[in-house]
Amino acid sequence: MWERTIDGKVLTFRLFGINNQNFIMRDTETGSWWQQVTGEAIHGPLKGSRLTGVGHDEVSFGIWRGEKPRGRVLRPVKEAQEEYADWNWEKRMKKARTVVAKAKDDPLEPRAVVVGVVRNGQARAYPFPRLRAQSLVVDRLGGDAIVVVVGDDRKSVRVFKAKTADGQSVTLLRKADARPLRLVDAETGSEWDFAGVAVAGPLAGTQLEKVFCLKEYWFDWKIYHPTTGVYALGPSMTAGS
Repeated sequence: MWERTIDGKVLTFRLFGINNQNFIMRDTETGSWWQQVTGEAIHGPLKGSRLTGVGHDEVSFGIWRGEKPRGRVLRPVKEAQEEYADWNWEKRMKKARTVVAKAKDDPLEPRAVVVGVVRNGQARAYPFPRLRAQSLVVDRLGGDAIVVVVGDDRKSVRVFKAKTADGQSVTLLRKADARPLRLVDAETGSEWDFAGVAVAGPLAGTQLEKVFCLKEYWFDWKIYHPTTGVYALGPSMTAGS
């Protein structure tokens, strides 16, 4: 998701083509071509420019509705129904060929789903099955302490800095058998929800800083982040009931 304004000018974008299974967008105002995954203009008068990213979530509707009960939903357009992806689109895509060959030393299959994170120039891919196996991953990336959290639906993922807005570091553990999901910090015993908000304890009302993450196929992530690392399964971080 990107802002449409660059150098004070609002651009209008249209789908122009596909490159490496990513959209190529063309703006009406200058005719420049823009890469979906990076927000970079790759051809035309604005080549080299980059759009500003907009923070967003990729979560299931159930989680979103629980957090935003008054949120607005974009309805399908009946006249364009045939253009929408089929319900089993992701399953079909797993069987589709990729545009890059698998290297002999490649740690993952090309269409393995990863959650990609970049901090201070350092990139890491978190394979989705490994995240599901742990539910909570505590890691350091680019000098930042971060946590990667899988929601109760086992599909949605969020990443946070392990620090509050006022700079207090927290060591987060997953509360065993809690439904809905709850994290507990070792410093104060406060409980945190999947939105990164402390809902009980001394830090109640405090918000963790969100870190942008991208749910992506491995073959595509490594093209745009050629020096990326891959997360290896670590110890489970769970607090007792």
